[in-house]
Amino acid sequence: MVSDFSAAIFLAALIAIILFFIWSFKVKRLQLIHKFYLMLAGSYGLCVIALLGMKLTPRDNTLALMFWDACTNTMGAVMPVFCLCIALIFVKGWQQMPKKTIWLFVIPVITILVVWTNPLHHLHYRVFSTIKSEIVFGPYIVIAGIYSWLCQLVSLILMINFALHNKSRLYMLQCLMFSLGCLSPLTVSVLATVTNSFPITATPLSFMVPIILNGIAIYQLHILDIRPIAMQRVLDWISDCYLVLSDKGVVISYNKPFEKILASGYGIVKSRYLSDSVKKEDVYKKTAIYNLLTAVTSSREACSTISYEQAVTIDTGEGTRKNYYVVDVTPLYIKEILSGFVVIFKDVTQLKLSMQQLQDSQARMMEQERLASLGQMIGGLAHNLKTPIMSISGCISAVENLVEECRDSLEDPDVTADDYREIFKEMEQWFEKVRESSSYMSDIITAIKGQAANVNTNVDATFTTEELIKRSMLLMRHELMSSGSRVITETEENCTYTIRGDVNNLVQVLNNLLSNAIYSQKQVGGGDIVIGVKKDEDNLKIYVKDTGTGISAGVKERLFRAMVTNKGAHGTGLGLYISDAVVKGKFGGNMWVEDNPEGGAIVGVSIPLSEVQEEKTGKNKGD
Repeated sequence: MVSDFSAAIFLAALIAIILFFIWSFKVKRLQLIHKFYLMLAGSYGLCVIALLGMKLTPRDNTLALMFWDACTNTMGAVMPVFCLCIALIFVKGWQQMPKKTIWLFVIPVITILVVWTNPLHHLHYRVFSTIKSEIVFGPYIVIAGIYSWLCQLVSLILMINFALHNKSRLYMLQCLMFSLGCLSPLTVSVLATVTNSFPITATPLSFMVPIILNGIAIYQLHILDIRPIAMQRVLDWISDCYLVLSDKGVVISYNKPFEKILASGYGIVKSRYLSDSVKKEDVYKKTAIYNLLTAVTSSREACSTISYEQAVTIDTGEGTRKNYYVVDVTPLYIKEILSGFVVIFKDVTQLKLSMQQLQDSQARMMEQERLASLGQMIGGLAHNLKTPIMSISGCISAVENLVEECRDSLEDPDVTADDYREIFKEMEQWFEKVRESSSYMSDIITAIKGQAANVNTNVDATFTTEELIKRSMLLMRHELMSSGSRVITETEENCTYTIRGDVNNLVQVLNNLLSNAIYSQKQVGGGDIVIGVKKDEDNLKIYVKDTGTGISAGVKERLFRAMVTNKGAHGTGLGLYISDAVVKGKFGGNMWVEDNPEGGAIVGVSIPLSEVQEEKTGKNKGD
């Protein structure tokens, strides 16, 4: 039975638990481990109530005594599992219980069912009594006892293992409290089972030890404030690597990615100097460590964060892979005294890959736009070439007629030398027309050949703005004529501007501006389109001005930042987007747009004067 001394202890414990519950419920947000501790304390409180009920129940009231005993066994079945859950939450840093942990409560549930239905099968008690020497246990007590011991033993092992791997003074003290708490009921339960010298209240009394020690850990050591552990878990799961060094260069801590990628490969070990890792063989392979040591020294001298980029070759087992990191070395100061360094390796491998994919995608888009523009010009070029070809054909026919006339006149005495001279002069005139047509065809072929070249090819060359406008006019001639538009040029007097770069890139841009201007002019029945060249303080500006429908404000805001169009279903918005990329990438300039005061829009290109050479010609270039 329960002695008076034990009853007094239980009563004091019950009052303390009730007060603790009242205080705890004032805390609005409880962490998971708080909740399990409350369940452990609550279970023990119910067990104490049952023991006190057993104390107050007459010994001859067997049914009531069996009820109270079933209550104590119910709480006794779940308390070891609650202890195990608290240990798991502490070690794993769980914020919520995984679904698989529900299996931990299978045996306790079965135990509870067996205890409350014992009169039907006698698996728990063959003979029930409140006197320990008179009790005869059933076969199920072995399963319940072993499972209870196993839960407490696993809890003990988890805490000891955690303490050995986290040699922090706070962690060691916390784990000591937990370990002693688990060891007490485990030891008493085993001894009470193998000997008859312990009363039936021994095991319930032993569970007061983990309740008290966990309470000390909660309020004195803040064991339930698991933010440092949770933070460590987060740092272990992120792809970035971090390393903490002392002011002397001793490795204090690092996360799992650093351990996997750098520490294991370069021989970096906690509690040793970082410089020791480069004193082994294959020093030439440890450039990353030398760079890190240099950065730490620079950070110490500059008293500021040092950043640099580092490539690291990783052995994957099936080959090697190169990762790229931006490394930040930051000095740590405590009360203005240098205490160490935090090194963050930010993984930018995916960023570099994405940037390369973006560049490749942009290059493909440029090529597609170039080919699309080229395809649109083919029809007009065929028409443009047809005229000089027909002209050459006509000249050949005329010359053939003159040759035939000369042949027929050879035997004619009436044909004088002056007549032959007149025929030869006419032939020369036809030949001159052939040369003009051939020159025109040559210019067109040169222009189209340049556009057929890959836009991503880097060419170290120069060209003039006159050549740029001439080529563009040749390529867009048919489109201009068919739209009823006329081109007027506005250039500064007595100046020739030479631009460094490939003319074909800028021809593609100017063609796109002309094509947009032609479309806009078509909407108002044609008109004049102006191609202008002027210089300001910093840039050379090449622009196309129309008096068409203009560009809406919504489209104008995003014109070069996204693929937007003012043409509705007739446009994709790709042309100007790609043109802006070409101007920025090939000439270091930018594109701009503004409203034309006369109606329509002015869209232009600004090229830095560093890429332009100005030459005075003494010749009027204006129209």
